[in-house]
Amino acid sequence: MPTVPSIEQPNARLERERLKSLINSMADGVIAIDEDKLVVIYNGAALNILDINSTISGKQIGNILQLTDKNNQTINSNDLINQVKTAYSSREWRTRYADGSKINLYLSIAPVHLGYGKDGARGHVILLRDITREKSLEEERDEFISVASHELRTPITIAEGNISNAQYIVSKQGDVKQISSALKQAYEQIIFLAGMINDLATLSRAERGKLTVDIEPINAHNLVEELANSYRPQAEAKGLTLNTEVDPALGTLKSSELYVREILQNFITNAVKYTEKGSVTIGAQLRDKGVVFRVKDTGIGISKTDQEKVFDKFFRSEDYRTRQNNGTGLGLYVTVKLANLIHAEIDLSSELNQGSTFQVYVPNLS
Repeated sequence: MPTVPSIEQPNARLERERLKSLINSMADGVIAIDEDKLVVIYNGAALNILDINSTISGKQIGNILQLTDKNNQTINSNDLINQVKTAYSSREWRTRYADGSKINLYLSIAPVHLGYGKDGARGHVILLRDITREKSLEEERDEFISVASHELRTPITIAEGNISNAQYIVSKQGDVKQISSALKQAYEQIIFLAGMINDLATLSRAERGKLTVDIEPINAHNLVEELANSYRPQAEAKGLTLNTEVDPALGTLKSSELYVREILQNFITNAVKYTEKGSVTIGAQLRDKGVVFRVKDTGIGISKTDQEKVFDKFFRSEDYRTRQNNGTGLGLYVTVKLANLIHAEIDLSSELNQGSTFQVYVPNLS
């Protein structure tokens, strides 16, 4: 009796090929493992996410998927998979590459009946996604909420307290000087809040690419003198000398006066704020096809470690002298954003307890 051709094996192969085509078209990494935790099938996205350049078929998943938690503690992948009885997912795991860098992972593990391999074989399907950027944005959002709520609370409390105190003194027909002092302190805190809101608004527009550059002629000499005259009372109130050093050969600079002014204002504000004695000097000189503006102080200086992070969003030094002053950690971050818009280059030189010099080279824009 002739043998009837079997259609089971060709069908199984066809289904396997269809499955491979399906998972290879996915952007997320997919790895299927059997009951012994050996890799049965996977896609190219999984290799990319795990930074592997060779086949992983038949290899132990525990040797491939090396996880750590948020505290950098190693997690045994096999133990984690053994605990999964129903579909499981998490956004809290990380994996480390050979060069020491890390990524955040979305990890989904589901127990399944495998439709290929041994009859009745069971295993798990693992879904991987690199969510490093998403986690970074989440952390920035959380940091923003924390910093903003903390920094807003202090000036609001001080302003409210001083205004209430002024009202009480008025009701008791008290000393006008006390009323004036209370209102002055309240006013200073409101000015601080206004500056914070301005920084946040500028940052928001910069992050969304909504800032535009209006090029206009700038008299660099006049700009430096205007800024010096504006900040001189504030500096003298602290016993500081505010100087200007302007190249007499300075001509007209073509750039955004609004952005150049705001960059220099951020530099000068910090210089006055973090200098207790000595001087602040605002300078400008010709360089190539532009102008170098410089703000030099004799203040507390910035450590080498902090210099690497001083332009980061929300960064505030742990130096207690810095913490004595209010700040959001946004000013210099916004400054870099504005500098990029006008193709300017920022440079910082500083030594702890010896002062700092911030300078920005602003090229002529056509």
